[in-house]
Amino acid sequence: MEQTDSITEAQAASAAVRDRLMDDLQHTISEAEEWLQASTSAAPATSSETRARFDDTLRTARNDLRQLEDSMLAHSRNAADSVNQYVRDNPWQAVGLGAAVGVVVGMLLSRK
Repeated sequence: MEQTDSITEAQAASAAVRDRLMDDLQHTISEAEEWLQASTSAAPATSSETRARFDDTLRTARNDLRQLEDSMLAHSRNAADSVNQYVRDNPWQAVGLGAAVGVVVGMLLSRK
């Protein structure tokens, strides 16, 4: 039961990270669009300032994506370790589950 809880926790953490990433990316894209619109209508003097703000935002987005990637990899490793431990502790249940998944996938593929 403990293995199932840790897998559920890893899935919930992964979903939370994915949601945070989507919110951050949408915010970054909206800021970039605003700055690009401002740079096309602004005087050349403010264009360099707009460019600097845009570059800073992109740098921040890249750093956030790297952190997210590291976090996702860590959660994936934890989930894989949990599954590995569960399979080692319960080999016959794992074989039965694999067979059931295979039958379901086979039925779904045969319908097409």
